[in-house]
Amino acid sequence: MQPRLSPKRNAAMTLFEVGVVIAIVVVLTAFFLPTLSRTQHRSLKVSCINRLKQINLVGRVWEGDNGDIFPMGVSITNGGSMEMVQTGDVLQTFLVMSNELSTPKILFCPDDAGKFWTNDFAGLSNKNISYFVGVDVTNDADPQMIFSGDCNFETGGVPVKPGLSSFWTNDPVAWQATRHIKSGNIGLADGSVQSTTSASLQNYLQQTSFATNRFAIP
Repeated sequence: MQPRLSPKRNAAMTLFEVGVVIAIVVVLTAFFLPTLSRTQHRSLKVSCINRLKQINLVGRVWEGDNGDIFPMGVSITNGGSMEMVQTGDVLQTFLVMSNELSTPKILFCPDDAGKFWTNDFAGLSNKNISYFVGVDVTNDADPQMIFSGDCNFETGGVPVKPGLSSFWTNDPVAWQATRHIKSGNIGLADGSVQSTTSASLQNYLQQTSFATNRFAIP
């Protein structure tokens, strides 16, 4: 017995229909991609802020256990980082606080494309650190002093190099676009963390008690 043939033929998409589908996909991708990108950046920024908050908290804990002085104000011979940080070495300060930090992973900002995280203090280097340290912030007597923050600075459109950097209150310091889209986070001596634009960063620099703010940048 011969099988019955269906009167319906298998439908296939024409080239025109395929083109329409591709065009729709392209339009939807172009519409949603910027939104997804902004959402991802916001998520990374929140993670970076939370890690900086942990760093500031660790600084306050270390200060409380060491005569109310931050590592930057304590000599190396007494377990601090004073001599090293004044040369622009940020690494020593975080090594000094390693017991309180628990893991060096929090020293890495997930939105920092130029660095990578590590769980090993023994191999810790500037490549694993996304945050600067305020060289002259020895205690929290002035709560508006800048203790730490994102290290993606630029002056006059030129990225600031690693090491010791001095910023006068009127210097054209700004945030690079490579992280947080032209914004950044700073941690103050009172333990708080502030999210800033380039303009508000200038205001914070002017509010400190120093004519020149010195930062050790990884």
